[in-house]
Amino acid sequence: MHNKQGLLTFALRAIDGNNLLRVNTIRAMLCFFALFFVFVPSKVEAAAFLLSPSSGTFTVGSTFDVQILLDTEGKSINALDVDLRFPPGQLQLVSPNTSVSIISLWTSQPQFNNESGRVHLQGGIPRGVNVNNALIAKLTFRVKSVGTAILTFSDVSKVLLNDGLGTDDLRRQENAVYTLVLPPPAGPIVVSETHPNQSEWYANPNILLSWANHDPIQGYSYIFDEEPISIPDDTSEGSRASIVYKSVPDGKHYFHIKAFREGSWGGITHFAVKTDTEPPAQFPLEILPGRRTNVRNPIVKFGTTDTLSGLTHYELKLVSLQPQNNGDGDPGTQFFFIEAESPYILPTLAVGSYDVFVRAYDKAGNYLEVVKRIVVTPRFFGFSSAEGLILGPLVVGWRWLLGALLFLVLVLGYIAYWFKKKHDAVHDAREAGTLPENVSQQLEELRRYKSKYGGVLVLLLFLAGSLFTLSGTQKAHAQVENTVDGVVELAPPYVTTLSKNITNNEIFYVGGETEIRGTTVTIFTQDLTSGETASYSVTSDKNGEWFYRHNSFLTPGKYVLWTQAKVGNLTSPPSAQMEMIVARAAIVFGVSRITFEALYLIAALFLLVVIMLLAIYTFYHAYHHRRKHQLLLQEVREAEESIKRGFAVIRRDIERELVVLKSGKQSRKPTPEEVAREEELYRDLKDAEQRIGKEVWDIEKLEEREE
Repeated sequence: MHNKQGLLTFALRAIDGNNLLRVNTIRAMLCFFALFFVFVPSKVEAAAFLLSPSSGTFTVGSTFDVQILLDTEGKSINALDVDLRFPPGQLQLVSPNTSVSIISLWTSQPQFNNESGRVHLQGGIPRGVNVNNALIAKLTFRVKSVGTAILTFSDVSKVLLNDGLGTDDLRRQENAVYTLVLPPPAGPIVVSETHPNQSEWYANPNILLSWANHDPIQGYSYIFDEEPISIPDDTSEGSRASIVYKSVPDGKHYFHIKAFREGSWGGITHFAVKTDTEPPAQFPLEILPGRRTNVRNPIVKFGTTDTLSGLTHYELKLVSLQPQNNGDGDPGTQFFFIEAESPYILPTLAVGSYDVFVRAYDKAGNYLEVVKRIVVTPRFFGFSSAEGLILGPLVVGWRWLLGALLFLVLVLGYIAYWFKKKHDAVHDAREAGTLPENVSQQLEELRRYKSKYGGVLVLLLFLAGSLFTLSGTQKAHAQVENTVDGVVELAPPYVTTLSKNITNNEIFYVGGETEIRGTTVTIFTQDLTSGETASYSVTSDKNGEWFYRHNSFLTPGKYVLWTQAKVGNLTSPPSAQMEMIVARAAIVFGVSRITFEALYLIAALFLLVVIMLLAIYTFYHAYHHRRKHQLLLQEVREAEESIKRGFAVIRRDIERELVVLKSGKQSRKPTPEEVAREEELYRDLKDAEQRIGKEVWDIEKLEEREE
C-alpha cells in the first residue's frame, strides 16, 4: 500500500498542467503499476516434512539420531500421516522415540519395521497448531554396512489442515542422504593392489591385501568375512605382511586385522572389498520401425538391470556389412564404441546391412554385448536375397512367395482352360448352325403339320434364310476374332565378437580383447574346402580392445578361424579354433556377381508375367464366350419367333377347315370320318395354341442352361 502511495505522489509532482500528453502518459503508468500489484501472484505456502540432519558421514557400527520435523508454513493443521522409508540393508532402527512429539493424540500405534525399512506415524492435534520445525519423532539408527543411505517420505504421507474439510496441505518433502563408511583404521594400514578403492566395485575375484609392517610386530590376527566390523580372535596368523584370497564369491566382503606388539593386541583395521564378476542381465534390442526398414535413421531401444553393483552406462557401435570405397573401409580401421542412451537415433544410413552392437556396463566394469542386424532397403517394397518379398515390416519368404505364385498360375490356368472350352463350344455351335434340341423338335413338329395341312412355302423360305444368315454371321465373326614355451607366456587374444553366419554377399568381421594394450593381433582364416589360409593383422587400443573388418567378400564355404598375439619378440600360442560358415547368396562369374536376390527376382517376375498372360488369355475367352453366347441367344429367339409364326399359320388353316366342317354339319348329318376329322383338328388346334404360348419359357430355360 505504501508503495502505491509513493508512486501516486511521484506521479502528481511530475504533472505539468500545460502538458496534457505527460498527464496521459503518467495515467497509463499508474494503471500499469496498479495491474502489476493486483495480478502478481504471492508465494504459495504449504506444509513440509523435514529430516535433520539432512546429510552426514557415519561409520559402520556407530549410531546417529534423525529428527522428523514439521513446518506448517503459517497455516493451522490438526492431523498428519508420516510414512518414512530407509534402506534396511544398511541401517537398523534401534531406538524410535515419540515421547516428545507435537502429536498429542495417536490415532494408531507408531509402527517400525527393520525388515521392510519403514516408519509409520499417524496422529492428530485436536485444536490445531501452527508451528515451524516442530519435532514429530526422533529415530536412532545403527549403521550396518558401508554405502549410501537415502531416507525418503513416501507419497502416502499427508498433512491435514484445520479447516473442517481434511484438506491435504503437504507439498514439500525434504529427504536425507547419508554416507556410511568403515571406522578409521586403529590397527595396521591395509592396502590392496587389486581392489584399492573401498567404495568401488571390481570384477576381479582374486584379492591381494597388504599391510604396513614398520614396527617390530610379533604377529597378526585377521579374518575375511561378510560382516563390516568383525573382531579377529587373539590367535596369531604369523608375521607376514600380505595375503591373497582367490575365487572370492560376488558381494561385499571385509578384511579385519590387528597386530600383536609388546605383549598386547592393538586396535582393529577394517577394509572393505566389493566384487562383481557377473555381467548385467540379458536384454533385447528393439529396432524401430523394424529390423528391416526403408527409414534411413532407425531408432535403437535397449535396457537392462544389474542386481549387484548396478548399471553405469551403455555403449553402441555400428558396423557396415558392405565394402567401403573410402578411407573408412581400410581393414585396419577401428570401429569404436560410443556412449549412448536409449532410445538412440542412428545416423543417416546408406542402403545395405549393418550390425548394431550394444554393451551394458555395470559398476565393476563387466559388460554384456548384444548384436542385432539392420537391413536398410531403398523402398517400402522390395526383394531380399535372404528372406524374400519385403512389404514394409512384412516379410514373405521365398518358398511361400514362389509357392503362392505357382498356385496362382495353376488356378488361372484352370480358369482359362474352362473359359476356352466354353468359348469353343459356343463357337462350334454357331459355325455348324446347330439349334438347341427343343428348338429342333419344334421345327420338326412344324414340318409335320405343314405336310399335313398344306404348304407354307414362305415360312420355310424364311426359316432357311434365317439359318443361312446365322451361319454367315458366325463365319464373319470367326474371321474377325482369330488371335613358448618360456618363462613368460603371452596369452592369445580373446575373441568376443565374430560374424559366424554370413553370406558371400556380406562382410566378415571379428573383434575381442588382449591382456596388454598395443598388442599386434593376427587373425588366421582357413577355407576347409580348398585348404587356403589367409592372415590379417590389427593392433589393440589403449583398453586392450581390437576389431577387424574385412573389406571384401569371402567365397562360400566352411572356415575355421584362430588368433595369435605378438608384443615385441614375444608371440602367444594360437587361440582355440572357431568355426564360421559363409553361405552362398550370390553366384560369381569372374569379377561379376549375380546374387540370389536377382535370380529370385527373375523367377518371380517370370511367374508374374505368366500370371498376367493367363489373366489376359482368360479375359479374352470369357469376353468372347459371353459375346457369342448373347448372339446365339438372339438367333435362337429369332428362330423361335419364326416357329411361333409358323404354328400361327397352321392354327389359321385348322380354324378355316373347322369352319368348313361346321357349315357342312348344318345342312346334313356329318359322317363318322368327318367327326373323327373334327376331333383331330381340335386336338391339333389345342396343341398349336399351347406351342405358341410356350416359346417364351423355352427361351428362358435355354438362357439358364447356357449360363
